[in-house]
Amino acid sequence: MRQKELPAIQPLNGPFPVDDQRRIGEQLMKAVGFDFNQGRLDVSLHPFCGGSTGDVRITTRYSEANFMSALMGVLHETGHALYEQGRPEKWRRQPVGLARGMSMHESQSLLIEMQACRSREFVTYLAPLVQETFQGEGAALSPEYLHRILTKVEPGFIRVDADEITYPAHILVRYKLEKALIAGDLQIQDLPAAFNEEVKKLLNLTVPNDSLGCLQDIHWPGGAWGYFPSYTLGAMTAAQLFKAACQADADILPGLSKGDFAPLREWLRANVHAKGSLMTTDQLLVAGTGRPLTAEVFRTHLRERYLGR
Repeated sequence: MRQKELPAIQPLNGPFPVDDQRRIGEQLMKAVGFDFNQGRLDVSLHPFCGGSTGDVRITTRYSEANFMSALMGVLHETGHALYEQGRPEKWRRQPVGLARGMSMHESQSLLIEMQACRSREFVTYLAPLVQETFQGEGAALSPEYLHRILTKVEPGFIRVDADEITYPAHILVRYKLEKALIAGDLQIQDLPAAFNEEVKKLLNLTVPNDSLGCLQDIHWPGGAWGYFPSYTLGAMTAAQLFKAACQADADILPGLSKGDFAPLREWLRANVHAKGSLMTTDQLLVAGTGRPLTAEVFRTHLRERYLGR
């Protein structure tokens, strides 16, 4: 209802050349803290972060009609990359030097993309870069308008493009079906129809084909069963870590408005990246935030950002 009270958001007028999108993406990667001496940005059908700590490869996919999707993909994967590049050097070839599980890894990507880079502070820095890169100006590329685009709530077919509110619904669909498949209650040939049915229930969308349905992600074809819950657990963890970071260092939010990620990056280095797998996830969260993982911080974040209370 709060969103409906505002004027409708009009689509940005492209085309947005891929070379320009790549240039601004790399500029933002550098601002966040990505070390290009130990990694690079490429293109793939599905955004990902891979490689090794000393050679981190991230990818995104581009559309000349919508630069935001690629940009947010770059920032998401840069969060993963920072974690990999920040793991303790002396522990990297030992189990203790590994990342602290995939929920923690997803928290690092979602912290950068959702918590930091969809904040009003960051968009204040982003808007002039967008105007300069794409030679545009006026209300459509103002900080206020870009922030509305980045926080628009609208159910869609593609999980990686989903907003913070509807994203958990995508995870619930996959989690329910994974459990049924593993338990033997659902046969693989029945998965597409079951997927479409669950999307209709939770998002009220009619899936037109499997490319927009159960085959849109690489996880199931690649054998990554049971992975999807890490995204929602990661979103909860990201909210908790970001709140603790901002409470610990008053320079973090003002820094984002200038493209200065150093205060945030240093807090993450000290409290997450440098810990590797020295502690359990709950121990790490208690040390950094004062309590184990709770959903309440994430709920509060959503209420404040999307309802203003």
